[in-house]
Amino acid sequence: MKKFLWGILAGLIIAGVSGVVLFFAAVKFARRPPQAPEKAWLSLRLEGGLPEAAPMTFPLPAFESRSPMTTAEVWSVLRRAAADKRIKGVVVKPRGLSIGWGKADELRMGLEKVRKAGKPVYAYLSSPGVKEYYVATAADRIYLSPEDVLDVKGLRLEASYFKGTLDKLGVEVEVEHIGKYKDAGDTFTRTSMSAETKEALNAILDELYGRLCAGIGAGRKMPAERVRGLLDEGPWLAPKAKAAGLVDGLEYEREVERQLAEKAGLEAEESIGAKDFLRAGGDPWGGKSKNVAYLVAQGDILRGSAAGLLGEDQAITPLGMERQMKLIANDPTIRGVILRVDSPGGDAIASDEILAELKKLARKKPVVISMSDVAASGGYYIAMTGDPVVAYPGTITGSIGVIYGKVNLGGLYAKLGISKEVLQRGRFADLDSDYRKLSPEGRAKLRESLQFIYDGFIGRVAEGRRKKAAEVEPLAQGRVWIGAHARANGLVDELGGLDKAVELVKFKAALGTDETVRLVVYPQRRSILDELLRPATSEDAGGPSAEASILARHLPKGVAPWLAGGTLRVMPFQLTIQ
Repeated sequence: MKKFLWGILAGLIIAGVSGVVLFFAAVKFARRPPQAPEKAWLSLRLEGGLPEAAPMTFPLPAFESRSPMTTAEVWSVLRRAAADKRIKGVVVKPRGLSIGWGKADELRMGLEKVRKAGKPVYAYLSSPGVKEYYVATAADRIYLSPEDVLDVKGLRLEASYFKGTLDKLGVEVEVEHIGKYKDAGDTFTRTSMSAETKEALNAILDELYGRLCAGIGAGRKMPAERVRGLLDEGPWLAPKAKAAGLVDGLEYEREVERQLAEKAGLEAEESIGAKDFLRAGGDPWGGKSKNVAYLVAQGDILRGSAAGLLGEDQAITPLGMERQMKLIANDPTIRGVILRVDSPGGDAIASDEILAELKKLARKKPVVISMSDVAASGGYYIAMTGDPVVAYPGTITGSIGVIYGKVNLGGLYAKLGISKEVLQRGRFADLDSDYRKLSPEGRAKLRESLQFIYDGFIGRVAEGRRKKAAEVEPLAQGRVWIGAHARANGLVDELGGLDKAVELVKFKAALGTDETVRLVVYPQRRSILDELLRPATSEDAGGPSAEASILARHLPKGVAPWLAGGTLRVMPFQLTIQ
């Protein structure tokens, strides 16, 4: 019996050791770079989001293959494909894109770069909407499955309002804001858009729609007015889309790949995926690349970390940003910094702390700001280092204003039979009570604080944009601007994407025009193993509870700052244009 038990124990130990060995062997295999073929066409599949910071991965091939590529990775893939003589063409396959109009322009610019290098670019669409089609119009030819539908019918913006629901529940949200356009709290306090909100959003829609029609027209060689007429007739069945000239052919995916391969002088099997191409390494520019930090500021701005279940950062925090900036400042190989902002804002104090650290970094390394889909309110605030600011024409930015909200649950408590007694010492001790309305005196006290923070916001923008406060004030008031209008009003310096940001940082860093740039992303891609082995930090200890972390992870962008409370620099989180 004893020998039998020892045998079982020995078997378990051997099985456990074997499992560990196999696991780490698989990890090592997953990290071994693939070999790029001597010649190939590139398959670029784009689905879902295009994050700025790499999401956490599990270090096994089956899991890593499912993780989305970042904006910087796609930028690098397309620039390398344009320069690498081994790549003879590209098939791009956008599907179910959940990106903004800034990133859509970045994708188009990358595909156009490949075409300018004399290489064919084909697009294969599957259940496409307007963003997938907009990206595809940068290709030489567009294909659609014979039984598919081209769901292209213009743009729509929807804003939800919950005051009616809250009234039925006995919940009142009290909001104070500085700036007549600062409407982030309207979703809780109104049942429809204000006149100011309609004015700002209609201006954004008009600009985006005009650019959409112009972009499609340029790609399909049609006048913009003809495109407007076609959009009014959408959605389009596949045969009618081809007859109208919106697509070039009705084919299945493998046939599209075969046609591209034939055009490029290759066999259909001579292909490489975008991720494998990126991992294969090699320098098509002859070893002249210089390192530039790509510092990502993505998500809500909070004072503490809103970590995911496995520690994945979901927010922009002062301590987290400071940690990355120290790594950049102390790395002698980093010649410059591109701060990439994709944020609707958040906590006012945290925004100010981050800006102060970014100014310190700018005194050590050349810095350029690149705005992604959204860089508004607090996201705009942290861009005010005084360095050049680049935005896409479709970037949502501005929203220079301040807001504060508190919930009065007195009516709900009454419905539930709950009563509260409040004892206080201090005239304004109940200012943030969830059981009492703001008194006139309390509201005045609150507005004093908001005005102070708003004036500070105006001052930071005036300093960063080298303007007088009186020049900034008419552009502030919490109004959300689109990138093209922000440029016209002097809120940003240049319109463009990562190519323009790289051009500017090369100039500031005194790099030669013949030198190319390799973007080094901060924070770097991490695996679950990295996170499990990471020592605890003071930020982890000071972050929100596990429950708040889960909420921050799964609720829409912009909600987390409201959960955290405090005075906010945040734009309307419900703004989605599709």
